[in-house]
Amino acid sequence: MSRIVRIHEYGDASVLRIEDVAVPAPAADEVQIAVKAIGINRAEVMFRNHAYLQEAEFPSRLGYEAAGTVVTVGADVTGFAEGEAVSVIPPLDIARWGTYGEVANVPARLVVKHPAALSFEEAAAVWMQYVTAWGALVEQAKLGKGDFVIVTAASSSVGLAAFQIARMVGATVIATTRTGAKRQALIDAGAHHVVATGEEDLVARVMEITDGQGARVVLDPVGGPSFEPLTESMARGGILLEYGALSGEPTPFPLFSVLGKSLTLKGYLYSEIVSDDAALDRAKAFIVAGLESGALKPRIARTFPLDAIQDAHRFLESNDQIGKVVVTV
Repeated sequence: MSRIVRIHEYGDASVLRIEDVAVPAPAADEVQIAVKAIGINRAEVMFRNHAYLQEAEFPSRLGYEAAGTVVTVGADVTGFAEGEAVSVIPPLDIARWGTYGEVANVPARLVVKHPAALSFEEAAAVWMQYVTAWGALVEQAKLGKGDFVIVTAASSSVGLAAFQIARMVGATVIATTRTGAKRQALIDAGAHHVVATGEEDLVARVMEITDGQGARVVLDPVGGPSFEPLTESMARGGILLEYGALSGEPTPFPLFSVLGKSLTLKGYLYSEIVSDDAALDRAKAFIVAGLESGALKPRIARTFPLDAIQDAHRFLESNDQIGKVVVTV
């Protein structure tokens, strides 16, 4: 029996229960790991709240990210040995391969031998944020040297990952935040410029920073009323990648900016990369190289023990922290 976090109903953090569960042997194409650390994501909070795109079948496991050591492998799996340190690229099913607990079975194609210099806590905070940011910026937007990129919700783990990836390819980062309170923290985290949208005119500041050209790339998980000024801040022929809907308000279609600048507006999902073997291999190679060189380094906001999993969820919901929340097992 292993200690596993499950939910038996939707609700607030109190529905997260640690239970003794018999974890089966891995399937033929899976790796079983002894979990040492878990990365906590807003997707799991949304799943728990019944606000996610996947329905739960109760009792349900949950969790996308983890790092630990190999316990055993399925019959068709090669290349992994018992005791090896590995981390998990989030799979396409938050429940079937849930990582919250002492033991997890995960698809072998999504298991990575991360650089030895990474702690388990750091390794558990890598893959969701870096694969998401890499897929949007490098794979789809072709971000490169000389480009300007606007990153909204900049203090999120994906936002911070986007800073580092943009710097790796020679682009200039313009981070947005509501007030100037986080300005220095975002600069310290890798942003070249910070615009406090509640205190400054976004379009004027971006045009000032870019010498009137605008930003070729925008990475946005917010939507809502900010959509129009973002497109007004873009360069001719630019691309905006929308990967969330944090605003909750209607998102107007910026017809004149799109027409006048020949803009591309694209909905983007992390699953586009994970479901494509070739793209996933490119992501792994880029991210591992960045981790090895130190150009990519996950930032951890706070850690909690497994027994405090409810507190970890509450912290993530109630704090606009800079960095990732991690649970140690």
